[in-house]
Amino acid sequence: MTIVPSSPVSPAAGAPSGLDQVVAAETVLSHVDGAAGRLILRGHDLADLADWRFEAVLSLLWADLVPDAGDTDAVTKLLATARPVAFALLPALLPATDGLSEVEALRLLLAALPDRADLPHHGLAVAATPVFAAAIARRRRGLAPVAPAPHLGLAADFLRMLHGEEATPEKVRGLETYLVTVADHGLNASTFATRVIASTKAGLFSAVLGGLCALKGPLHGGAPGPVLDMLDAIDGEADIAPWLTAALDRGERLMGFGHRIYRVRDPRADVLKRAVSSLSAQDGRIRFAQSVERQALALLAARKPERALQTNVEFYTALLLEALGFSRESFTNVFAAGRMAGWTAHVLEQEKTGRLIRPQSLYVGPWPEGVAA
Repeated sequence: MTIVPSSPVSPAAGAPSGLDQVVAAETVLSHVDGAAGRLILRGHDLADLADWRFEAVLSLLWADLVPDAGDTDAVTKLLATARPVAFALLPALLPATDGLSEVEALRLLLAALPDRADLPHHGLAVAATPVFAAAIARRRRGLAPVAPAPHLGLAADFLRMLHGEEATPEKVRGLETYLVTVADHGLNASTFATRVIASTKAGLFSAVLGGLCALKGPLHGGAPGPVLDMLDAIDGEADIAPWLTAALDRGERLMGFGHRIYRVRDPRADVLKRAVSSLSAQDGRIRFAQSVERQALALLAARKPERALQTNVEFYTALLLEALGFSRESFTNVFAAGRMAGWTAHVLEQEKTGRLIRPQSLYVGPWPEGVAA
């Protein structure tokens, strides 16, 4: 299938708000079709990748960008080798994260990754993120970090380092699906920030750190937690419609609905809905959430018929990560663990172009006296 990119907007016409429809990069990595509700990663629909291991998707994204990246076993071995390297940094650095939010703590630890020539930076960045995220979450609970187990895959080891024991296959599969689902998503804010930094030749660690800083913003990666706050605030089945109606009357946004790009249902929502529904211990929570979803969609369609406000990835992300035992404050760091796949791939791709990203701006301020605009 041939994907035809949007036509670039002429600078003379003035850039649209938020750079909508402006093509800023060519990529082989992913394509977001907002009109059709489709996400393609290197020629594969997301639904076809949902059962893949995270390492296999990494192999897909990194293929042809670095040596041996197309070999899933080689990628698995790279991550297993790199996780202990990241863990060795924790005794000296983890105490410095006290008093920081979990995403701020992750920012500090990622900034300390060494530029080791003997370990590929893309592998170390991906491997370090779950090691750091799990250690940060445990420290918030007064627990010591758990050393990685190289014989496990990244998703299984992430849950083990978080909880101190191996997770069930169902939970490992759930986290694996989540990491795959959020691995890459076009030129979103954090990926664009990552590519801009990469284009300056600042190096991979600097570039992905910039991506994390963008992800920290509540308009990007900080959104899933409030979905659970909304579910908790609704007393029961009979309270759903009154609560949602009152929220809309106050002009509030219903968390987990609507997306900047998708004009139909976010395809990631369906993948994650299936993943969380497979965790039987959460049946009651899921049934209630599905009822909230149905009534919210009906209200939004009636209130705002001119806008396509469908379920987005945040809604079932929140439910899935809660079922896997992650705290709400950890959600952004888990998102980063998955999106690190895409960030690193975009850095590798951007570095191959050798072109500095330097867009124009349209000056709308005052001119000096005597100078014509």
